[in-house]
Amino acid sequence: MTGPPPLLDLRDLSFERGAHLLVQRALRDLEPGDELAVTGHDAALVVHLEAWCRGRGHRVHLVEDADDEVRARVVRGRTDLDRWAHAERAGGPAPEGIVADPPRHWGLAARGALVEPGGPELPVDLIHRDLVWSTIAPSLYAHAAAAQWDPATAVAWDAEFSLSDEIERAVVQVMTFLVENEQAALVVPARLLARVHPHFKEVLQLLAVQAADEARHVEVFTRRALLTGGDMGTSSVSGRESLNTLLTEPDFSLASFLLSVLGEGSFLNLLTFLDQNAPDPVTRQVARLARQDEARHVAFGVAHLQHQSAIDPSLRDRLRAAVERRHETLVSSAGLNQDVFDALVTLAAGEWTPEAVERGYAKVLRLQAEMDEGRRHRLVRLGFPHDEATELSALHTRNFM
Repeated sequence: MTGPPPLLDLRDLSFERGAHLLVQRALRDLEPGDELAVTGHDAALVVHLEAWCRGRGHRVHLVEDADDEVRARVVRGRTDLDRWAHAERAGGPAPEGIVADPPRHWGLAARGALVEPGGPELPVDLIHRDLVWSTIAPSLYAHAAAAQWDPATAVAWDAEFSLSDEIERAVVQVMTFLVENEQAALVVPARLLARVHPHFKEVLQLLAVQAADEARHVEVFTRRALLTGGDMGTSSVSGRESLNTLLTEPDFSLASFLLSVLGEGSFLNLLTFLDQNAPDPVTRQVARLARQDEARHVAFGVAHLQHQSAIDPSLRDRLRAAVERRHETLVSSAGLNQDVFDALVTLAAGEWTPEAVERGYAKVLRLQAEMDEGRRHRLVRLGFPHDEATELSALHTRNFM
C-alpha cells in the first residue's frame, strides 16, 4: 500500500459495545501487511484492540499524539485469510446443489455454506445421497408442512353420539391396535433421522414431520379410545413381535420398504375401512386425518425405492430377502390379534344379527384382499414381476403392519 493508511475513527464506541465490527470491516478490504489507523476516545480501547487483534493474527503499533488522543496502527495479518484458504463450499442451498458424498466434517453446516476446515466429524452413517434421497422429497416436505393439523381443533371431540357397549369396546380395541402400530411407525423414522447426514435436509425434514405425524396419530387414537371413560384394549405378543422386526432393521431402504411400502401401505386400506365403517363421527374423523398423513409416508417410501432401484440392480434382491427374513422370523407367531379381527368384524357388521355378522366378516376378508392387492401394486411399481409381487405380498405379516 502506498500513501497514508486509511483511518478508522471509533469515536466513543468501545469494544464492549461492538467496535470490533467496524475494525473487522475496515480490515476486510486490506491485503496482509497493509495498515489501518485506528483512533477513538474509549479509555480501554488499547487493551481491547490489542487483545482482539492478537486473537486474529494482526499486529498493533500504538502512537500517542500530543493531545493524548490514543491512536493505533493495525497491521493486517494473514491468519484470517489462511483460515479460509482451504474452506469448502457445502454444495448449494437448492436440491440441485446436493453433493453425492458430503464429508462428515461438514457436520451441521447449512447446505451452501462456506465451511471452515477442521471441526468434529458428525456421527452419521447415511452419508451417500442415493441411500436416502428421492426427487420428490422437497415437494413432499412442503406438502407435509402445509398439511399439519391440530388434534385439539381438527377433530370434533364433543360430537354427540351413543354406541352400545359392544360397539364401543370394538372401537376401543381397534384404536388400541392402531396406537401400538403407530408407536412403531414413530420410532422407525426417529431412529433413521439421527443417522442421516444433515446435508440431505429435505429428507431430515420429511422424516421429522413423519415422526410428528405418528406422534399426533398416537394422540388422537388414544384420545378416541378413552373418550367414553373406559380402559384400553388388548395387546398381543404376536403383534409386538411383528412390530419389533421393524425396529431391528438397520438398513434405511429396507426399513423404509417394510414400514412405509408394505406396512403403512396396508394401513391405508385399514384406515379407509374404518372411515367407511365407523359407528361415530369422531372415529371417522381420526381415520380420515391419519390416512392423509400415511399416504404421504407411503409416497416417499415408494419414490425413494424407485430412485434407488434405478441405480442399484441388487436392490430388489435385498428387498425380497428382507420380506423372506421377516416372514421366517414370524412364521410361528399367532398373527393378527384375534380381538382386533373380531372388533373389525363387529364394526363392519354394525348389529348383532347372523346376517350382519356374516356381512361384517365378508367385509374384513375383502379388506385383507384389498391390502394384498395394494401391496402387489406397489411391488410391481418397484420393478417386481407380477408373479413375484404376488408371492412376496403373501409373505407379509398377518398383523397388517
